[in-house]
Amino acid sequence: MANIQNGALLHVETTCGSLLYELKVIWDEVGESESDRDKMLLELEQECLEVYRRKVDHENRSRAQLRQAIADSEAELATICSAMGERPPHIGQVGSLKEELKVILPQLEEMQKRKLERKKQFFDILEQIQKVSSEIYGSKGHISQEVSDDSDLSTRKLEELQRELQMLQMEKSDRLKQVIQHLNILKSLSSVLGLDFKQTVNEVHPDFTGSEDCYSISDATLQSLETAIKRLRELKIQRMQRLQDLATTMLELWNLMDTPIEEQLPFQNVTCNIAASEEELNGPNMLSSDFISHVEAEVTRLEELKSSKMKELVLKKRLELEDMCRRTRMVTDTDVETDFLIEAIESGAVDPASVLEQIELDIGKVKEEAFSRKDILDRVDKWLFACEEESWLEEYNTDENRYNAGKGAHLILKRAEKARALVNKLPGMVEALAGKIRAWESDRGIEFMYDGEQKKIQGQIIAEQESLFGSKPSPLKPQASKKVPRTPTGNGTNRRLSTGGATIQTPRPYSRSVKKGDRNDYLNHHADDDSVALSTG
Repeated sequence: MANIQNGALLHVETTCGSLLYELKVIWDEVGESESDRDKMLLELEQECLEVYRRKVDHENRSRAQLRQAIADSEAELATICSAMGERPPHIGQVGSLKEELKVILPQLEEMQKRKLERKKQFFDILEQIQKVSSEIYGSKGHISQEVSDDSDLSTRKLEELQRELQMLQMEKSDRLKQVIQHLNILKSLSSVLGLDFKQTVNEVHPDFTGSEDCYSISDATLQSLETAIKRLRELKIQRMQRLQDLATTMLELWNLMDTPIEEQLPFQNVTCNIAASEEELNGPNMLSSDFISHVEAEVTRLEELKSSKMKELVLKKRLELEDMCRRTRMVTDTDVETDFLIEAIESGAVDPASVLEQIELDIGKVKEEAFSRKDILDRVDKWLFACEEESWLEEYNTDENRYNAGKGAHLILKRAEKARALVNKLPGMVEALAGKIRAWESDRGIEFMYDGEQKKIQGQIIAEQESLFGSKPSPLKPQASKKVPRTPTGNGTNRRLSTGGATIQTPRPYSRSVKKGDRNDYLNHHADDDSVALSTG
């Protein structure tokens, strides 16, 4: 290297010497003076110095630039490594500045490439974060094409952003599930209420008419869905209560007018849900406005029919009340006769609905009273039947031909045996019946009435005891009466027993043609007519 440089200098010197010699020859031939020659040589030297100076300055600048490039490259390399969380590479003594720069530049280019790739990763993640955040929170911000902060491109920061993105994606997934759940609820409510589901959700957000990937999951959308669900649920509850009220009215009208089952069948799906909860009413169009209007029209028809049949219904319920009182040996407290009541209804003097309501209340009271009287009335029926058998037995005992063999004689003998056994039980029956009546009166604080008579049936039983046992002391009464003799006749024997002003007329005995299965009807008939007649003395 040094030989090459020395050779170049020697060549320059030789060239310069030959040129100076040639210049001297020219000056000799021209005849330049020594002073002029010295002056031109001085100028020439100065010019050469200027050329050398410029060259040296240029090289100095190039060296400085090279050193600055090395320093800048090292600084940039250190900055990139620091931003990416890595240690900068160590560069030792490698010779000249150009060689050092040649070593640094590839490493710098490699780190710059890695930095760009890292920034792209950051950008992709930040872009996804921005997108998901916009979907969740409704933000309209836009991410820049450059990552705003290059000072931290480390893997740690990248992992933080990835975790943030993962959390946002999980929240997005949860919100999407919540949106789908709300939409399913809206669909169910719309189906029950007979509403157009697409129109309903389109009012909430138009994106819901597309695929699930396009669904809006923002806070505002969720709030709108919840508001829509609340509104439809309130509407459902209102319609459900309206339908159940209509069903209650419908059942009352059906029961009132004894509507045939075949006419009730089309509305069984209404009445069967009369006590259903909100969750149980989930069938399509069960609460649609058209269906409720249909039910309202039917109720209106039944009410109009009820108005036209009100007189018939009042008469029917009145007869039902009277029949119930007759069967339970009670008398209604109503003071208005049926014929007068019908005339008042026809003239418009009274409200048929009020009359019907009062009759229903009376029927309820009679049913309650009848339940408490049932045991006593059953015992009275058995007692009356025993009295009938006693009368028949007396007739049988006076019949001189009772032992003659004939058709059915063994059946008559068997009946006589049973009648004697039953008559022997009469004292116990009377005692038990009297005890039941006393207990009933003590419990309710009122007298036990039989067919509305003012004298208590207990007095009749006391009279019967005296009839059976003469003046034998009895715990049921303080006084005695004599047994009335019986006279056998074809229609039986009537007897009147007296106890303290009260008299009892025993029922006429069964005729032998009365069958055992007809006894209840027979006793009821005579009980209404003349089986027990109480009178005040």
